[in-house]
Amino acid sequence: MRLWRWGGLMAAGVLLAGCGGGPGGSGGAISDGKVVLAVLNDQTAIYADVSGRNSVESVRLAVADYQAKYGDKAVAKKIEVVAADHQNKPDVANTQAQQLYDRQRADVILDVPTSSAALAVATVAKNKKKIFMDVGAATTELEGKSCNKYTFHYGYNSYMLAHGTGTAVTQGGAKTWYIVYPDYAFGQDMNRTFSAAVKAAGGTVVKSDPTPFPNDNFSTFLLKAPTLNPKPQVLGTMQAGGDLVNVVKQYNEYKLRDKGVGLAAGLVFLSDVHSLGPDAMHGTQYTDFWYWNFDQRNRAWADRFQAKTGKRPTASHAGNYSAALQYLEAVQRGGTDDSDTVVKQLEGREIDDMFARGGSIRAKDHLLIHDSYLVQVKQSSEVKEPYDYLKVVKTIPAAEAFQPQPDSACAL
Repeated sequence: MRLWRWGGLMAAGVLLAGCGGGPGGSGGAISDGKVVLAVLNDQTAIYADVSGRNSVESVRLAVADYQAKYGDKAVAKKIEVVAADHQNKPDVANTQAQQLYDRQRADVILDVPTSSAALAVATVAKNKKKIFMDVGAATTELEGKSCNKYTFHYGYNSYMLAHGTGTAVTQGGAKTWYIVYPDYAFGQDMNRTFSAAVKAAGGTVVKSDPTPFPNDNFSTFLLKAPTLNPKPQVLGTMQAGGDLVNVVKQYNEYKLRDKGVGLAAGLVFLSDVHSLGPDAMHGTQYTDFWYWNFDQRNRAWADRFQAKTGKRPTASHAGNYSAALQYLEAVQRGGTDDSDTVVKQLEGREIDDMFARGGSIRAKDHLLIHDSYLVQVKQSSEVKEPYDYLKVVKTIPAAEAFQPQPDSACAL
């Protein structure tokens, strides 16, 4: 298991000496005299570029901004950032979450891509009565049958992805689909929501196949695509991170576009396009939940992130910044890091920050709804600067992007 701690004196505003405490500095309102933010994600494998160690840098930026805003009036006067690697395995995520809450004294766990891992952490958070703000996982179970009082789904979900991309591509003329999805909670959820969105838009899913996770050879599935009857107009790949990169490379290698099978991707991150190069995916549309070059507000934060990391941020990096900052703001409003108090401060909260435009946290299921974007990958000739790979086709308002009503299976 891999676990990192950022202790001692960090960058100015990130970890400040002094006693924790509520207004007036009494010390009793902050447990252990400090607030501990924990980032739990894939630090070394297929999702490391999507989020990884640079999400820790995003959280540190949030801490610095919180301290700069409140100074001596900050409720959280001492803040520590710790991190661990869940290796995309739910059993490891379960163990790491328990260690973060118990040994590292984490007040909140952030990020947790890989839906099976996120569901494991949600159970730990419920049992420990500790806050969990998931940014990296797509499964709608987090606000469905696996919801709980202490878990918040903060980034995106499979409903948002499917009702953006699946609907737009089908309405654009690609009526027949072949869906390939990773065989774990995320992929199964994506297959279900995309199939529903395609059918609702007047399309047909010719076939859907589960694939091993993780996987580096998709030849069996890609070679099958042109042989199906009827031949699908589009291959819908539900893989993400390193697996998505492998699918796209092999899609191009087998020249499926020339054989009449287009490409639609369920979940793409900026790091994936960067790894492949824009020409490998040019013209591909997908739904994104944040883009660094959308406007000057996003770009200004992306410049700060790049100064720290040397890279432009993905949507997950931006989401982790926002989640960490909103958690600290909730501590500030409540005057304590007590979990029940923080939950009350987050429920129903309207958010309009750099990440969550038109955002609000629904009190009934703890889902953050916010604007999302239908984007298209540019050709390399259109790229004006590094990482400028996308053009926003349209903004999908928050109320349209996510489920309009909470799942009846969720009982907080």
